[in-house]
Amino acid sequence: MPTMIHRTRSELEAQRERLLAGVNMTYEELAERAATYSLSMDELDVWHTIEGVDYLLDGES
Repeated sequence: MPTMIHRTRSELEAQRERLLAGVNMTYEELAERAATYSLSMDELDVWHTIEGVDYLLDGES
């Protein structure tokens, strides 16, 4: 049976902020660097995680 992790909206928002703080960038800076393929592997992992978090946050509306 697959494992499911349940998070509240506030937990997801806090995770998103921690991820951005961890790479010392704003969302806009990270998105711009992602668009120009200028991210390190660690930054790219953060970018993909933030995309997933944003998907979950958008789905909660």
